[in-house]
Amino acid sequence: MTDILPDPVTDPHHELISSTRVEGTPVRNLAGKKLGIIHSVMIHKVSGRVSYALLAFDRFLGVPEFVYPIPWEKLTYDLAVGGYVVDLTREMLEAAPSLSLDAAARPSDRATDEALFGYYGATMFW
Repeated sequence: MTDILPDPVTDPHHELISSTRVEGTPVRNLAGKKLGIIHSVMIHKVSGRVSYALLAFDRFLGVPEFVYPIPWEKLTYDLAVGGYVVDLTREMLEAAPSLSLDAAARPSDRATDEALFGYYGATMFW
């Protein structure tokens, strides 16, 4: 008899995830309301740690013009909802620092990162 192991791609208890599987994952607030989806994640090249996720509001038949960087430490993965949860409202996100989609793919300067992390009361690790 052979042991049947869970498929690591679909096993919700697997501890690692590919960045491509994070992209498109829903983000909800504490009330369970969907705020948007993870567009992409920004990874610190030297440490390998995720610095922040770029949240895109859902748009019908279109690509978002702007994304909202959220420090990774502010996101919590919730197995029950199959996505990330943040202690934020849509209004808080709309007032948060945002990046054009074009600028989001390029490295940001220190002042931009400090403003972003300061808005959320998060600590930069680099």
